[in-house]
Amino acid sequence: MGEKEAAAVEENLKEAERNGVRILTLPELVRSIVPIQDIKAFFKLMSIFRSERPHIVHTHTSKAGILGRWAAFLAKVPVIVHTPHGHVFWGYFNKWKTSVFVFLERLTAHITDRIITLTEQEKKDHLRFAIAPDVKFAIIHSGVDLIKFSHTKVAPSEMRKQLGISEKTFVVGTVGRLTPVKGHKYLIEAAAKVVLQKPDTLFVFLGDGEMLTELAEMASSIGIKDHVKFLGWRPDVADVMATFDIFVLPSLNEGMGKVLVEAMAMGKPIIASDVGGITNLVISGENGFLVPPADPEAIAERIKILFSNNTNRNEMGRMGKSIADNFSADSMIKKLDRLYTSLSYTYSRTA
Repeated sequence: MGEKEAAAVEENLKEAERNGVRILTLPELVRSIVPIQDIKAFFKLMSIFRSERPHIVHTHTSKAGILGRWAAFLAKVPVIVHTPHGHVFWGYFNKWKTSVFVFLERLTAHITDRIITLTEQEKKDHLRFAIAPDVKFAIIHSGVDLIKFSHTKVAPSEMRKQLGISEKTFVVGTVGRLTPVKGHKYLIEAAAKVVLQKPDTLFVFLGDGEMLTELAEMASSIGIKDHVKFLGWRPDVADVMATFDIFVLPSLNEGMGKVLVEAMAMGKPIIASDVGGITNLVISGENGFLVPPADPEAIAERIKILFSNNTNRNEMGRMGKSIADNFSADSMIKKLDRLYTSLSYTYSRTA
């Protein structure tokens, strides 16, 4: 996590505290696998659960979920809930490490009362890998602050000026961590094909990650350096996304693709990989196009179609907005509240 992103997270935590939420942080609990820190985090979590005596522990993501659920189980927390936010069954690690995670997920599912998947497809993936029986799953979409993305603070024309982008330039944008599983190299390859026929096209990458240098060098080596902007991580995501004419998500694996809902809330037509939970958000030909993963030719062809058809873009944008309405943060909170209440009631009857 970069300094700017860390500062934004810190500000979000402070805002939560100002609203009465008590925050406990564990510096040892990081995204990467670091055995010594992971062990420390596990025992700290168990100590917190024993002293705080929560009725429900709800973990998120695979590694933190495995550590947190076992710490909660050993601390005798009554109800344990987990949200994977996608899965690590392929695309993230090598075959050996993936098999270890699959085994740990199956084992940990035995002590989990509910596994919340973000989409029906994500649930199907978990069932296909025999992580848990069907009865253990609940589907609750990840909520989006729709107002934030439908009403930006800065006018798109002003933001284009700030970014040095002409009003006449056709902007293809994407948002996400610059990591292999997000498939950004295929978008770079697609960009090279598009620029040959549509030179007034700019590709904007919003996000940071370990592939930043590699992708920038790739764009330079294939001669499209001037047609690509890498903006890094920024806190004003909605304002930047407002400058996009279309949104592309070339992921190789995706639980839901929350950023797609954000783009749809802004009326952006979508081009996205036909993988994971994306298929529950993008209806090909209606609010965008689904393309095979790792297929730069297909991405390029769909970009050129939307470049040449403003009416189609507008119609897809309107359809996307209507779909995004189903994924509000309020809707997610209500569904979570009902699930928590149900699980708490079940536990109180069986305790």
